Amino acid sequence: MEKITEPSKQTTTEESANPEPDQILSPRRSLQLNQKKWWISVLLCLFLVLLGDSLVMLLLNFFYVQDNREESDQDLQYKGTWLQALVQNAAFPILIPLFFIFPSPKSNQETNNTRFLSFRLIVLYVVLGILVAAHSKLFALGKLYANYGIFTLISATQLIFTTIFTAFINRFKFTRWIILSIITTILIYVFGSPEFGGEPDENEEFYNIQAWLTFSGSVAFALSLCLIQLGFEKLLVKTKRYGNKKVFRMVLEMQICVSFVASVVCLVGLFASGEFKELKGDGERFKKGETYYLLSLIGLALSWQVWAVGLVGLVLYVSGVFGDVVHMCTAPLVALFVVLAFDFMDDEFSWNRIGTLIATVVALGSYFYTLHKRNKKNMVELYQRENNIEV
Repeated sequence: MEKITEPSKQTTTEESANPEPDQILSPRRSLQLNQKKWWISVLLCLFLVLLGDSLVMLLLNFFYVQDNREESDQDLQYKGTWLQALVQNAAFPILIPLFFIFPSPKSNQETNNTRFLSFRLIVLYVVLGILVAAHSKLFALGKLYANYGIFTLISATQLIFTTIFTAFINRFKFTRWIILSIITTILIYVFGSPEFGGEPDENEEFYNIQAWLTFSGSVAFALSLCLIQLGFEKLLVKTKRYGNKKVFRMVLEMQICVSFVASVVCLVGLFASGEFKELKGDGERFKKGETYYLLSLIGLALSWQVWAVGLVGLVLYVSGVFGDVVHMCTAPLVALFVVLAFDFMDDEFSWNRIGTLIATVVALGSYFYTLHKRNKKNMVELYQRENNIEV
């Protein structure tokens, strides 16, 4: 029998003391840990969407109630939309420190054509930035032109467009549980959406204009979700910087770059339209004073970023459809917060909104059941492969 030399003994001892990561855990245990981390990430992003949606709607209502929009003439009613569009995107610098704090996996040096991938990624960021800016502008303008019912009905079509775009662009496969979740979510959004303090009076409604504005905004929003998912799957995951893994740092990169482009577009619109001249008057007209005016804009900007990071995170970890489902399913809870915080004349948390809260459990539960089945299927397939190897 061949004797083991001293160097060999030393090497053997070092290997046993410092095993490689893939030798520490079995593939099954590693998959279980990855799935737990994945679920935690999804739930965290879901919470961020709910928190952001709630803060945005509360602060928007506060802003327009304090801004005396309902008492203004028709011309003043529809000013300030470029500012609101800018506010939706301008707080992205707060994410830059987080981008460097979050860890990044080792880069994959075997990736080819990284320059070509980086060029395509820049093009994607520019296109997405323009889409997000367009949606932000149309969202701000449409809410001022449309009354509560019309705006809600048209906005609900965004999930239909997200479904269609995802099916063709992302080759998304739908199950009966996902379809049930989508249908339920649309009903939840139609019957459970919160009131908005900036909606126009009856004599100020322009149905021939606002319908198309809101409709176009819904299309832009749906298309941006699908392109974000495409960017994650086809570009960011394949670049050598992230080692073919999906990490939260990718969410921050996507949000920072897209928001930067969108902010530039909104700034150009703000100055080209001459709307910047009205900023001082807006602050002076604010009931609570200029200090509260600035604080409300800052709060809105931060809230929009919280919401956007959560939404983009759901697109990364699950899909654009799931992100839109979660966003629209927050409507009943947000409506409850608005009813508690504001005393709108005809707004109350009636039986239909109570029903939408129950339906929210059905909609999210159906989608989560599909995700659970997918993870369980991956575990079974890994178990079968391990058994085949052992045999």
